[in-house]
Order: sequence, then C-alpha cells, then structure tokens
Amino acid sequence: MRWTQGGNSEDLEDRRDETGGGGGGGFGGIHLGLGGTIIVLILSLLFKKDFFALLGGSDSVTPSSAHSQVDPQRDAREEPTVKFVSFVLDDTQKTWAAALQARDVPYRHAKLVLYRDLTSSGCGAAKSATGPFYCPADQKIYIDLGFYDELQRRFGAPGQFAQAYVLAHEMGHHIQNLLGIDRKVRSLQDRDPSAANPLSVRMELQADCFAGIWAKSTDQRGLLEAGDVQSALGAAAAVGDDRLQKMATGHVSPDSFTHGSSQQRMEWFQRGMSDGTVEACNTFQ
Repeated sequence: MRWTQGGNSEDLEDRRDETGGGGGGGFGGIHLGLGGTIIVLILSLLFKKDFFALLGGSDSVTPSSAHSQVDPQRDAREEPTVKFVSFVLDDTQKTWAAALQARDVPYRHAKLVLYRDLTSSGCGAAKSATGPFYCPADQKIYIDLGFYDELQRRFGAPGQFAQAYVLAHEMGHHIQNLLGIDRKVRSLQDRDPSAANPLSVRMELQADCFAGIWAKSTDQRGLLEAGDVQSALGAAAAVGDDRLQKMATGHVSPDSFTHGSSQQRMEWFQRGMSDGTVEACNTFQ
C-alpha cells in the first residue's frame, strides 16, 4: 500500500507500556500448555469472548494492578506499525466523515487504543486473547499489536493491507454505531435471544462490507499496490468462523457462527469495494 508516513494520529491512545499484572500460561490455578493456550486463544477470537476468564481471574482492571513494562527495543520495532495504523486510522476517518456528511449524519471520531496484554475499556476488560474489537460505549477501537503477528504467523495472512483490513473492519463497527445500526441490532438480540448469533453474523459481514468501501476509496486514489486486495481477502478468510472452528475443534458448526464463514467475509468485503455505497452493504435484507 502506498502511504505517507507522518506523526502519530491525534486519535491514537498509546497504552502499550501499561499492562495488568500476571504472566502467561497460568489461569486461576489451571496451567495450559502451548497447545491448550492456542485453542483457548482461537476460541476467544472466534466468539469475541474471553475464554481465559472462564478459567479463572477477574475482568476488572484497576490502576493498582497495572504496572509499567517499558521496553525501548520493542517499542522501536513496533514503531513502523504504529505509524502505519496511524495513517490508516486517519484515512478511514476522513473517508467516512465525508461519506456521512453526504448523508447529513454528524461524524464523531473514534479513538484507537494500542495496548499489550490487558487494559480497561468502556465494555469491560480488554485482553489480547479476545482480539481487536470496537467498544460502542466509549467509541474506541482496541488492538494489541501482537495480533498482527498472529495474523501473519498462525493465520497465514501477511501484508500491510491485511493489517489495514482489520482496522477498517473495526472502524466499520464505529460507523454502525453512528448510523444507529448497532443499537437496533442489540435491541433485536435482547428481544429474541435465539436470533443473537445470526444477527451478529450480519453485523460482522456489514463491517466487512464497510471496510471494502474504504478499500475502494484507496484504490480510487491510487494507494493500492499489486497484491493488496488479495492480502485483505486473505485476512478476511483467515478469521472466518468455519476456518477458526476447524483449527480449534476439527469440525465446523454453522449454527454457532457469530462472524460468518470465510467465503461470506470475502464476498461482503468485495461487495463494498465493488459498489462503494452504504446501501450495498445491507446485510439485513
């Protein structure tokens, strides 16, 4: 992707040198081996639920439990990624501010919180095991940069535009919040719990489509390079429910999908990139 390196975004909140106490591998007296940890991690990413917490511990994060773990060399290694996500954050916000202005919808900037391992959010504890997420309560996106390493090494989705897709997808949830879609869907889920998973899938696929809208804008501005689209599609496929379930359990259970299959996620990203309009992303029809 062709992008211009600048300073860190004003909407970036860097908490990487703050973390909740505790090391890896032990949870409430239960000690997981590497294989067990990977399975719990995949399940947490899949269901957007902290399965580590079910093994023990608390979801609360208090200042007294946080301590600084400054590592200048690690910060230096991550700096190019921080600059890149700053660019993507600002670029997606500019794109959506213009798009929503055309619809007479006021745009409010989302914040991006970078952290390591553990931090607090308006939606409860943010843990790296749950993967990137958007919290509508505080209108912030939470990402542990270690997820990008997992995306490349474990899920086979390398490339900068794969990283951009992840952030653009979470920004899609912010747009759903601003358009009132998030509130309506949560109300429907509360009234009919049996529809919670299907509605969640539609929400996630729409966020993929919204990510495609931003990708189309980057293509129109000549920012895409050869292989970028395939990189984003690879990331979308990597986090499909069917693939994650296959990795975690060896079989697929469509009834438990919360994000959509790999094929669905790729198709909706492509639809957003092809059409470039919010109307084309109506996954609820």
